[in-house]
Amino acid sequence: MRAFLNRCRRRLVRLVGFHMLFGEAGRPHTRIAPSTCIEGEAGLQLGDHVFIGQFNFIDASAGLVIEEGVQITNFCSIVTHSTHDALRVNGRRFATHGGEPPGYRKAPVRLGAYSFIGPHSLVEPGATLGKGAILCAYSQLRGAAPDFAIMAGQPARQVGDTRERDAALLARHPELRDAYEAWAGRVTP
Repeated sequence: MRAFLNRCRRRLVRLVGFHMLFGEAGRPHTRIAPSTCIEGEAGLQLGDHVFIGQFNFIDASAGLVIEEGVQITNFCSIVTHSTHDALRVNGRRFATHGGEPPGYRKAPVRLGAYSFIGPHSLVEPGATLGKGAILCAYSQLRGAAPDFAIMAGQPARQVGDTRERDAALLARHPELRDAYEAWAGRVTP
């Protein structure tokens, strides 16, 4: 039945086209592309001013918090559970084992306010991306990335700080300082 419903959903998406859809319940400025698949939607806490682009897989079954202003580009996977170890070590036993088999990973994910996830990235179960952080394209986030970190690689490691980039932009556009500080906190001149 699920396969049939997914085929119907894909056909409907093709008919409607790949245009961004505005407004989720209670979040009028949030945009989610119709080609993005969200599983376990009951576990999703979604902020406003969020952008989720095309062809993403988002698993919220173990809990997913996407705070205000988060941008998730295209072809990203955000997962709150993983069976890759459990399936391999349990073999055929995996299909008949009751409950969560050994090796099953399940943990909530948090994406901090105004963070950015680049294309083709993977966010693993239990990961946290701090506010104002950037996860560069083709990166794999496991564990915690601090606020304002620029993360890159597989697994992702901190390679910079977004506040340095932001300071240069704020110097050119001082009229933006109040808006920036409203979510990021005080910036030293």
